[in-house]
Amino acid sequence: MTTVEAPEAEASQAKARSPLTAWQDVAERFGIVIVWGMLIAVFAAIGTPYFLTTGTFQTILGSQAVLVIVALALMIPMIVNEFDLSIAGAMSVSLTLVGWLNVVHHWPLLPTLIVALLSGVVIGLLNALFVVGIGVDSIVVTLGAGTLWVGVGYGISAETIPGVSQTLVKAATRPVLGLPLAFWYAVALTFVLWYVLAFTPLGRFLYFVGANRSVSLLSGIPVTRIRVGALILSSFLAAFAGVVLAGTLGSSAPGVSESYLLPAFAAVFLGTTTWNPGKFNPIGTFIAVYFLITGITGLQLRGLTGWIEDVFYGGSLVVAVALSRLAARRR
Repeated sequence: MTTVEAPEAEASQAKARSPLTAWQDVAERFGIVIVWGMLIAVFAAIGTPYFLTTGTFQTILGSQAVLVIVALALMIPMIVNEFDLSIAGAMSVSLTLVGWLNVVHHWPLLPTLIVALLSGVVIGLLNALFVVGIGVDSIVVTLGAGTLWVGVGYGISAETIPGVSQTLVKAATRPVLGLPLAFWYAVALTFVLWYVLAFTPLGRFLYFVGANRSVSLLSGIPVTRIRVGALILSSFLAAFAGVVLAGTLGSSAPGVSESYLLPAFAAVFLGTTTWNPGKFNPIGTFIAVYFLITGITGLQLRGLTGWIEDVFYGGSLVVAVALSRLAARRR
């Protein structure tokens, strides 16, 4: 073969391979969406009671808004290679403060919400002080802090406090296009984070810091400020989730928040296998939340109640971490 023919032959082979490569890329990026559709089809085919109804899908979409916000809060420090296990504690304090200040002490709603959200900022600053300032491992710090702040939530009020302001309840539960406003808050937050991470220098800096702090520092990226900001934003969003949950429930109870941590981890890791495989990303996290709840809802409608949620989320977390590692290696 002549030297002129060789490049032509290679180009021909590349063209022949390109359709297969394109399909592989689609399958890799949207595999969960495809499996999600198959999961719905299976539950429908086996005659799962009430599964293919408008009410069921409204429940699936509308009931997970708080989990989406918590998962996104967890995702942000993970992008910069930090863990924040204190989000349940931040959420607990915020949720309890809403009921305690607004109902028990009759505070107006606005200052109540300001204090609740500022509690998240304070928790994030304390986490950053120990993790970034002193250099303690983030898992150790936030694991201890999470337990501490859940305890603080119980200290503020160990009992359920009903009667949260109807203004907050309406702001969380009023239906728009058949879904509560809380769902649309979660959608808006997802797309804001997606835009920042995909199209702004700050987003690129976050991924750079997570990939290699030393190189990022030598490149002039403000690594310390980015790590501090990620931890503060994580706790702030967890506090925001607590506010949304208070509006959704119409009450506050400190122990409710602890059940969100495991599902959030499962969603964040499973989200790295879709949309932008190998990377923590908000749209993948959003899809993963609803993929998981669809499976749980279908199984519950088949009569598997009580234990199935813990089993499904626990097993999904193990599988999600494994798939996340595989996706990262492939990339």
